[in-house]
Amino acid sequence: MSKLKLEHGVSRIRRAKLQSSIDQTVADDIEMLAQWSNNETNYIVNELLRFALTQDEEFQKYKASSAANVSRPANNSKPASTPIRSTAETAPRSDTAPAQA
Repeated sequence: MSKLKLEHGVSRIRRAKLQSSIDQTVADDIEMLAQWSNNETNYIVNELLRFALTQDEEFQKYKASSAANVSRPANNSKPASTPIRSTAETAPRSDTAPAQA
């Protein structure tokens, strides 16, 4: 069985926002683990989730098959989108304004 390995003082990584509610006892343990390892709580949660995800063999198989499907583009896929311009933007403009009487 694998073991979770935390490096002390390594917690500066790019993050995405994830909001979740967890049991207070788990939150207390995470906070204590963060203090013990001299890391931010966000880093601890990230490492725990990463560790848990690598332990689930069925998920790893699903992840591998999903990545394989994404890497093989379908023949009927549409080309990359291009910005749409209105006819006002594409029509040539005249530099002179009409004369008013």
